[in-house]
Amino acid sequence: MAALARWCVRHRLVTVLLWLLAFGGVSAAAGVMGSTYSNDYEVPGTESGRATQLLQQGFPGLGGDDASVVWHTASGSVRAADVEQTMTRALDEIAGLPSVASVTGPYGDQGAGRISADGRTAYATVTLDGRADDIGDTRVQAVFDTALAADGEGLQVEVGGTAAGGPAPPTVHVAEFIGVAVAGVVLFLAFGSLAASLLPLATALVSVGTAYAGIVLLGHAMTVADFAPVLGLLIGLGVGIDYALFIVTRHRRGLKRGLGVTEAATHAVATTGRAVVFAGATVCIALLGMLILRLGFLNGVAIAASLTVMLTVAAGVTLLPALLSLIGTRALSRRERRRLAEHGPEPEVPTGFAARWSAFVERHPKKLGAVALGVITLLALPTLDLRLGTSDQGNNPESSTTRQAYDLLADGFGPGVNGPLTVVTEVRGAGDKLALDNLDRTLRATEGVASASPVTFNAGGDTAYLTVVPDSAPQSGRTSDLVHLLRDEVLPRAETGNALDLHVGGVTAGHDDFADAIIGKLPLFIGVVVGLGCLLLLLAFRSVGIPLKAAVMNIAAVAAAFGVVVTVFQWGWGSELLGLGRAGPIEPFLPVIMVSVLFGLSMDYQVFLVSRMYEEWLETGDNRRAVRVGLAETGRVINSAAVIMISVFLAFVLSGDRVIAMFGIALAAAVALDAFVLRTLLVPALMHLLGSANWWLPRALDRRLPRISIEPPECRAAHERLTTVPEQFEKEQKRDVRDIAG
Repeated sequence: MAALARWCVRHRLVTVLLWLLAFGGVSAAAGVMGSTYSNDYEVPGTESGRATQLLQQGFPGLGGDDASVVWHTASGSVRAADVEQTMTRALDEIAGLPSVASVTGPYGDQGAGRISADGRTAYATVTLDGRADDIGDTRVQAVFDTALAADGEGLQVEVGGTAAGGPAPPTVHVAEFIGVAVAGVVLFLAFGSLAASLLPLATALVSVGTAYAGIVLLGHAMTVADFAPVLGLLIGLGVGIDYALFIVTRHRRGLKRGLGVTEAATHAVATTGRAVVFAGATVCIALLGMLILRLGFLNGVAIAASLTVMLTVAAGVTLLPALLSLIGTRALSRRERRRLAEHGPEPEVPTGFAARWSAFVERHPKKLGAVALGVITLLALPTLDLRLGTSDQGNNPESSTTRQAYDLLADGFGPGVNGPLTVVTEVRGAGDKLALDNLDRTLRATEGVASASPVTFNAGGDTAYLTVVPDSAPQSGRTSDLVHLLRDEVLPRAETGNALDLHVGGVTAGHDDFADAIIGKLPLFIGVVVGLGCLLLLLAFRSVGIPLKAAVMNIAAVAAAFGVVVTVFQWGWGSELLGLGRAGPIEPFLPVIMVSVLFGLSMDYQVFLVSRMYEEWLETGDNRRAVRVGLAETGRVINSAAVIMISVFLAFVLSGDRVIAMFGIALAAAVALDAFVLRTLLVPALMHLLGSANWWLPRALDRRLPRISIEPPECRAAHERLTTVPEQFEKEQKRDVRDIAG
């Protein structure tokens, strides 16, 4: 690491130029290629996937996504001549648009049931010739624009359906600006130097910007969800600024001890830079753990987020030292430079609130540990009510056209119209056709079914389907219960005595299958992520207790963060106020992604806190002193880093996108709890209570484990060798928190 830092400092202009060229080149390529994202929840081998496949093979015109054009009259009827004329003209225009396979409206022979009982609401179904993700945003938007153009006085027109997906892709420019601005203020307050506070921001923006463009290109090679770039941006800004903060802090400490600019930057990368690389590696390992689930939808998210973290780490240990050498001693504030010139190098000792807090924790470990445990437990309780499912357009903000269309359909025709189920089967003979002729009556008599269409056969007569409308909303637990009832009881009875093989598809069925696939593999996934994280900490700190405590703390942080998410999004406490729509289930992929991200981010603070404790333990063998010194010397920088990360994450709630807001609130809550409750309260309290057992490792295991070092031990003697402290200053020095027991 030291050699790399020296090269970057020696060739600082070349290093900066290479990063700018990489950023510009990748961004230009992404601009030329354009984005191609896909939210494909299908899991190979599931029943809903088989239903979709049969429908596409037997009815090519029905295999694509659809849009619902809904209109409502404030007075009168949708059967009025002027309303019928306006909407018929609009639907004809839509039918002539590219990628539109068919349009089924309420005014023709096939329009039965598409006008509400009160005659004031009607809808038409626009079927595309493929998935909206494959067709492209421009053609899908043309359908929206043509339909919404018919809106006028006394006639409300809205558009929803699977082709709409949700609100427009999130625009995060406001969130970016707010998050970066708050981070800049915190950095300036921490450093007192404008130049030093700008460097972490510049490093993070260049690396994250390069990664963002790289994710756009990645979408052309594999399935990448549309929220993956924003998720990468969210994680990258948080960890990128934090990693740079730690390195700049160590660089400034070296300058205060009398090191030259080049030597201080090299020393910062060789010490704290190693911890940054280790922490970034743990984040990437946790993220790439999603690959073991073997779900294409999550593979792209894992690789995209890992790419962002890797680039932020690379920028931290290459671009940042080059920039530090460019600003020279301006990394210190004017007052710090003046003091350095007048008094010479001074050893930096922990003072202020961090030192007092460290001593306070040492005096009251049992009481403070109990308080921290109570807070975490209280916040984690709502997690017991966690219900996985995919939110539908009824969860969108009230102002969106998709939410308006959803509500109009639910009010006029019942909530199930927004997410009908599809029963599909192959037909092999006359016996199958006879059985299908009676199936619609059986389905109508099933509890939870509002209506069922007659069977429809394809031109070859070898495939058939029925549409089943539930009496509950797509995201409702009752609709999921209906899917299980049809699959487990109703349809198996209908298959008796014939060759039918009936499959249930549709939005709810597909999302339930996706959730089941994730839940089934979740224990393995968590086991791998936790196991690898514990193994890395075991190798780094040569202790059994440290990795075990880290695993428990990380699980506690995840549980408490999910408790906050359940409270806001599932229970709806404040979701409408934040512009995130009404309450609904938690997205099924959120636990996997959040476990990956949170485990990685939690390891960051664990590494930076415990590594300093470990240094002091190696030097003195005194556990109480090691814990006290480690907390006192790292508490302030960890808290500053946490405030920055929380600000960045919360700013993304302003994107208006429900999924991104879930990530933002979950990550912000987890970081806040991790930094202010777990790492600076519960962890040191437990370490005081456990004493030297914190560092216990069986001798047999110690001999077999390879030896790695996060950060070379830097004892106080080594600190003193870096500089010569004036003799009169030594006499005036008072004992600090390192020498005074709590």
